Amino acid sequence: MFFNLLAPLASEWTLFNLFRYITFRSMAALITSLVLSILIGPMFIRWLRRLKAGQPINEDVAAHSAKAGTPTMGGLLIILTLTISVLLWGDLRNVYVWLTLFVFIGFGAIGFWDDYTKVHLHNNKGICGKQKLAGQLLVAIIAMSVLVMEPAYSTRLSIPLLKDLMPDLGWCYLPFAVFVMVASSNAVNLTDGLDGLAIGPAIVAGIVFAICIYVTGHAAFARYLILPYTPGVGEVTVFCAALVGAGLGFLWFNAYPAQVFMGDVGSLSIGGVLGFLAVLSKQELLLVIVGGLFVAETLSVILQVSYFKWSGGKRIFRMAPLHHHFELKGVPESKIIIRFWITSVLLGLVALSLLKMR
Repeated sequence: MFFNLLAPLASEWTLFNLFRYITFRSMAALITSLVLSILIGPMFIRWLRRLKAGQPINEDVAAHSAKAGTPTMGGLLIILTLTISVLLWGDLRNVYVWLTLFVFIGFGAIGFWDDYTKVHLHNNKGICGKQKLAGQLLVAIIAMSVLVMEPAYSTRLSIPLLKDLMPDLGWCYLPFAVFVMVASSNAVNLTDGLDGLAIGPAIVAGIVFAICIYVTGHAAFARYLILPYTPGVGEVTVFCAALVGAGLGFLWFNAYPAQVFMGDVGSLSIGGVLGFLAVLSKQELLLVIVGGLFVAETLSVILQVSYFKWSGGKRIFRMAPLHHHFELKGVPESKIIIRFWITSVLLGLVALSLLKMR
């Protein structure tokens, strides 16, 4: 909004020229969402407590008994503060900004439906998997159908380390991108099992994709790094920065011991939009590295279930997802969280280094 209202006045008042710069507005968006989260957070948590929106606790892990009654659906705080920040600092004429918001809020709506079913309808399992998957597919297909119709957007697949190999997937790109978004959404959802465990790597991924998006939308930088250039997509950097700010603000209350959990409304929305950011920046395969922690958690579940069925009841891990395995081995929750965060930072740095190694 500020860009659309104030940037045209730059010719008369030089100060307003600042609003033309994506970097300035991105930093402003980060600060806005962070400050809003910290200011609104206490009132929001009290509101959730009045609604009796307590998180169903995993009874298989004894250490989680102390978490009983902690309010969930804290992801609504992330969605609220991020959306306000993007609407204030983003270019509201940019189709990529609106598509990103659509994916974020759309996946969040599915998560809210699931959380509401668990909390207010007293169904600990939430909505059935088929309903959740159908909703995710619907949001992803709508977003990708609009995106691939944009003339400036390319359906070529960028492969890390191979600068000369960029195959054009054509219409096959649509189901591939939909898979990336849905898989990413569910991977973050699986990771969200300890205080601050999911939001930490999500913040790291937000920073990495802010850089990727900015480079992709900057002709000179994209040419220098031999990356696909997409005019206009750099504006989504404002969204990425707001995501980092909202994530840090949520972590203020979600850090161990958590005052609030993000719930599916938070994990599905963050995971889905991270997948979409990877698609926008043409770094779909890089997401596997950036979100390596989410990938490891998901693989632990797949391996555990598959081996359990194949072996007739034997297990690879004491419990899946992976963070529960370490809990049952006696590793303190805070130590698991910090070590997973450190791993995600390392993976983020590796991912950024691959942008240059082409």
